[in-house]
Amino acid sequence: MFLGHYGLAFGAKKYAPCVSLGTLFLAAQFLDLLWPTFVLLGIETVRVVPGITKVTPLDFEFYPFSHSLLAVLCWSLLLGFLHYRLRKNRTSAFVVGFLVLSHWFLDLLVHRPDLPILIRGNSFVGFDAWSSYSLSLFLELSIFLPGILIYEKTTSAIDDKGKWGFRSLVMLMLFVHFGNTFGPPPPGSTAVAWVGEMQWLLVAWGYWVDRHRTTQGDPRRSRP
Repeated sequence: MFLGHYGLAFGAKKYAPCVSLGTLFLAAQFLDLLWPTFVLLGIETVRVVPGITKVTPLDFEFYPFSHSLLAVLCWSLLLGFLHYRLRKNRTSAFVVGFLVLSHWFLDLLVHRPDLPILIRGNSFVGFDAWSSYSLSLFLELSIFLPGILIYEKTTSAIDDKGKWGFRSLVMLMLFVHFGNTFGPPPPGSTAVAWVGEMQWLLVAWGYWVDRHRTTQGDPRRSRP
């Protein structure tokens, strides 16, 4: 899943208005930010197998440190705790931790039965929505579009950068999603990992956009 994770992050702004959109992106996609680094380091492995699902050609061979349920629970608690120590806001820390954990359950909807439960063992789950273009797209958009609307209603642009930066971010995400879905398969696992690393640019874009939008009731947002 791609759009769904970001959609949940957009929508979470309503419940954590003092948290930057960049931080919400970071939490929602934390597992997929760890994963390409682990692949490049040889800690986790993936293969490109065209046709393995209709939506993605990726065969996630080994990724328990980034995507097992046990590891995700630990990552969720860690990021929530770190956020609380930095911001001293329990609600915001809960939202950050929840977004990290939500990634696994959204992936559960679309992955083949390849999501590990434990770091070691042979228990894997997945409902395999990636076997259907229409079902996968429905799930992605049913989370992404409401999230965008919630973010747009929760915040307002304070200048043209906030207005057009937000809109261009949404359009880029849609372009990336459909390009990944209907474009040619990547040449190999290393290319997949480097493309995955580029999601840090979306995190940075989220921070930038949020600096040019204001949220009602957030005293920090009185920027010129």
